[in-house]
Amino acid sequence: MNRIFGRSKNQAPPNISECIGNTDARAESIDKKIARIDAELIKHKEQMKKMRDGPAKNAVKQKAMRVLKQKRMYEGQRDQLAQQSFNMEQANYTIQALKDTKTTVEAMKVGAKEMKKAYKQVKMDQIEDLQDQLEDMMEEASEVQEALSRSYCTPDIDEDDLEAELDALGDELLLDEDSSYLDEASSTPSIPEGMPSDSKANKDGILVDEFGLPQIPAT
Repeated sequence: MNRIFGRSKNQAPPNISECIGNTDARAESIDKKIARIDAELIKHKEQMKKMRDGPAKNAVKQKAMRVLKQKRMYEGQRDQLAQQSFNMEQANYTIQALKDTKTTVEAMKVGAKEMKKAYKQVKMDQIEDLQDQLEDMMEEASEVQEALSRSYCTPDIDEDDLEAELDALGDELLLDEDSSYLDEASSTPSIPEGMPSDSKANKDGILVDEFGLPQIPAT
């Protein structure tokens, strides 16, 4: 069979994308033939409209019928090529999807190996030791801060004295909060009404003014 079609043993297998391209090109070529046939059929139809019934018109009609049969044949071939192209495209899509899946699986395998290798390099004991070291360093830093905030020259005070002062301070606060002085203020005598008089009585009981003169009674 290879000799009949002239295929050598070392010839590469056909590429499906090339086969699809060749099939589509053949279908386009048939479409062009169908377009020429349509133009010829229109020409025959116009010619028949202008002719009278008779042998000449029948001859043109027979010719148009043969051309129409050719069109039907070309249309069948075009439909077959279109179906073949569609089938090959679906097969090509499936092949590409399988290749992509294979590549994805291989990449995942490589990633899993890398993860295992990286995990082997991570030592849990080292991580725990590191955490302990960090905790110790934080405690030492806290001690340093406490040492820096230490008070100097603070006099020694007896705790009993502090408690007595605290109790007294509480009594003072209660006195400050006492509002009894308001009651005392409300019980003070009322302010006298009217103008105060500058007149006063002498030793004889006579009213005198501010200069010691007898006060003239008002008429």
